[in-house]
Amino acid sequence: MQPNLTDKEAAQIRKSIQEKYSRVAATGPASCFRYPTGGEGLQELHYPPELLRDLPPAVIASFCGVGNPFSLGPIHPGEAVLDIGCGGGFDSLVAARMVGPSGRVVGIDVTPAMLDQARSHLALLGLANVSFQLAAAESLPFPDNDFEVVISNGVFNLTLDKEAALKEAHRVLKPGGRVLLADMVLVAELPADKTGKIENWHQ
Repeated sequence: MQPNLTDKEAAQIRKSIQEKYSRVAATGPASCFRYPTGGEGLQELHYPPELLRDLPPAVIASFCGVGNPFSLGPIHPGEAVLDIGCGGGFDSLVAARMVGPSGRVVGIDVTPAMLDQARSHLALLGLANVSFQLAAAESLPFPDNDFEVVISNGVFNLTLDKEAALKEAHRVLKPGGRVLLADMVLVAELPADKTGKIENWHQ
């Protein structure tokens, strides 16, 4: 579904999203979200303890996902994984432990400050099979059939063109590939006026 937005409105939403997640990178998720984040969030979402073992406290504290994509299906050693909307890189780093040195993980995000944080977390772990780059879900800079798995955690609800984002995820997946998508859905109507929708897009 492509929303009925002008170019100016779309740019305003993108700017607001980047501003919010720049604040997340600067101050930590606990001060920016109403739901449990960090170690408490990981526990509530039943992340496997063996995958979290020995992760630095800064990496644990950065978690602000809304679900557990790893509960939706397996990730195997040697596979290539794309993390759409990687934020501070938490799920990318967990996926890297799953695929092992023979696999690879690429995390993308639209907020440079979050990518800086992801790279700093990567440096703490010294993993050689992970990379991070600036890109949007609606226009992935990868060839067709490039990944076995696409993961995403709380990001597709923010995309401006969800149909395009899903088509792109499908395009970069190899035949038989899997999408492990954790996200939020509306349980009430959005504000009736368009201005309210724009201002509340990233809430």
